[in-house]
Amino acid sequence: MGKTLAGKVALVTGGSRGLGAAIALRLAHDGAAVALTYTSSPQKADEVVLAIESAGGKALAIRADSADVEVVKHAVAETVNTLGRLDILVNNAGVATMALIDQFSMDEFDRLVAVNIKGVFVATQEAIRHMGEGGRIIMIGSVSSDSTAFAGSSVYALTKGAMPTAGCANASFTRGLARDLAPRGITVNNIQPGPIETDMNPAEGDFADGLKKITALGRYGQSDEVAGLVSYLASPEAAFVTGANLKIDDGFTA
Repeated sequence: MGKTLAGKVALVTGGSRGLGAAIALRLAHDGAAVALTYTSSPQKADEVVLAIESAGGKALAIRADSADVEVVKHAVAETVNTLGRLDILVNNAGVATMALIDQFSMDEFDRLVAVNIKGVFVATQEAIRHMGEGGRIIMIGSVSSDSTAFAGSSVYALTKGAMPTAGCANASFTRGLARDLAPRGITVNNIQPGPIETDMNPAEGDFADGLKKITALGRYGQSDEVAGLVSYLASPEAAFVTGANLKIDDGFTA
């Protein structure tokens, strides 16, 4: 098979480990040059870059806290300046703090909003300045915006609900942006993963066992499975898909 993303440049926020790393590696495998941001895992970021370069690809790691507006702007600019263009933005960076609402501090709330909402907005706003026909914006949301399976997830669900197309006005960013950018030939889609195995969300243990009982096949998903859906949305084959909210959750919300 040919490299479906050959000649393209992608920026994956939060791409040093877990789901973000899998996405960066898959986009590079499909031919894209990839920039990835990280906050506190420089070694992990370097490992992803090395893996891409060892396979003949081109990659760049950028230290960038998605809560810092100017730093996010710089990350987009550095991607373009170093790799020459920007065709694909994957808004993957996110944070999660779980607590009952009467135990949730304002500092924690502000951090979630800054990363999960403002960081996504700024990265998108900056990225589209450089995108042309065929540009792709892909949000990584969460099924928590539609359904919460446990107590303590209300604020996280609130911040993730700002990206998908579910329900209220604050949840329509993806769909509204798809309308805004359609005349420029840029598609915007949102992926809602269910329980996905990562180092921060292991597939074994009491918590995981409880979630697996809610899924249809009774298992956690793998990062590579989500990365495959990202790759499809970034490819020319998905040119007619925009404003979509795509769940990959093993029937978690069915």
